[in-house]
Amino acid sequence: MTNALIVIPARMQAQRLPGKPMLDIAGEPMIVHVWRRAMAAEVGRVVVATDTQEIVAAIRKAGGEAILTRADHVSGSDRVFEAVSKVDPDGERDIVINVQGDLPTLEPRLVRACLEPLQVKGVHIATIACEITNPEERTNPNVVKVVGTPIGPNRLRALYFTRATAPHGDGPLYHHIGMYAYRRNSLERFISLKPSTLELRERLEQLRAIEDGMRIDVGLVDTVPLGVDTPADLERARRELAVR
Repeated sequence: MTNALIVIPARMQAQRLPGKPMLDIAGEPMIVHVWRRAMAAEVGRVVVATDTQEIVAAIRKAGGEAILTRADHVSGSDRVFEAVSKVDPDGERDIVINVQGDLPTLEPRLVRACLEPLQVKGVHIATIACEITNPEERTNPNVVKVVGTPIGPNRLRALYFTRATAPHGDGPLYHHIGMYAYRRNSLERFISLKPSTLELRERLEQLRAIEDGMRIDVGLVDTVPLGVDTPADLERARRELAVR
């Protein structure tokens, strides 16, 4: 599984934290921290895809690879697909991993864990999740839950993704971590689809794939990386990285 291409989409116009990728954490822009951790996963080439020259310059200064993409993309997946089409037009990389650009404390092993479900024939998309242990997260609509059927040790086949508390009844709930590994042709198929009914209702892009009959398998991991969406998240990331 070393023939992968990791793409990190990054845009400056985040609603709650404008300019988020370039915010300083421990002396470097946040996007540089994410790039370093993706590189440390050692699963393949890493490219940052952005709409801003400032981000390109920051990544190149750190020794990385970055590419300018259109500013009008509706989603990160669209930006990832444009970047893949530009940097690998001949399709030499048969796996594409979409790593969010706001995970500065990401553990590289989680990137590798996201790849593992693709070792099973018939899986179109792979992702990861962690069992919810904080009771408040069970009802928090900002914590996306994956509903799946167990298919092996630490592995689910996804049946649904939701912001609701699901499934009902006794048993674990799983916090979905928004990282995806696609087979190259599965990414092309996904991008060709129109937004689906449940995707628009839940505001969860991955439901488009589920509704089209694509198979998503989920690796279960033991930690959720800190996503930086608010000023409080930013301060937490600064504290965590300041002591490393």
